[in-house]
Amino acid sequence: MAKGESSGRPALCLVPGLLCDAHVWGPQRAAFGGDYDIHIPELFTFRTIEAMAEHVLAQAPARFALCGHSMGGRVALEVIRRAPERVARLALLDTGTHPAQPDERAKRMALVELARSKGMAALADIWLPPMVHPGLPRDGALMRGLRDMVGRMTPDIFENQQTALLTRPDARPVPATIRCPTLVGVGRQDGWSPPARHEEIAAAIAGATLAIFEDCGHMAPLEAPDAVSAALGAWLAA
Repeated sequence: MAKGESSGRPALCLVPGLLCDAHVWGPQRAAFGGDYDIHIPELFTFRTIEAMAEHVLAQAPARFALCGHSMGGRVALEVIRRAPERVARLALLDTGTHPAQPDERAKRMALVELARSKGMAALADIWLPPMVHPGLPRDGALMRGLRDMVGRMTPDIFENQQTALLTRPDARPVPATIRCPTLVGVGRQDGWSPPARHEEIAAAIAGATLAIFEDCGHMAPLEAPDAVSAALGAWLAA
């Protein structure tokens, strides 16, 4: 199938977050791949959220359901800001709308330097634990899969994406403009982008549904696959 074309089935675009690839959407691809054309863009070479959004729009069919996780949620908000008529419905998971804060650059660039000096495995040791539920076994299959995913990335990819996040547009005005059916979801124990932030986002979107996934950190699609897929299924059927 050529880029931007559809098989006739409805299209579902799943946008991954920082240092994530299609692995993070594995349970949802399995849950919905029989009924939807699944599009999972690769956002490795772009250095702005705006360029990532343009890539999503160039790859996707004329109209599609759009779900973004973490950084991917920020990309999804930029997509809908640019082309709201193309988005049939929107889901935002474990994300945010605020612009970069004054102390972010030093923290993000220190992690990039760690990746360059010590390697991606060393980065995973530092970066991943705060991203998941604190009770998640560190030697379990889920963490091994996340470590393998980070290991498939490179310091250049990490720097590209960190640069995009540091220069991200202020998306706080966007939720009030959204008119399509919208799901806002977050892990109860997401310390990176907590539930209170998602409550604010959902409150700003007319008719939005808020889902909080219990016993779950920032990596909700993998940490709470059944709950996330159930929420997405209801959102797609609404």
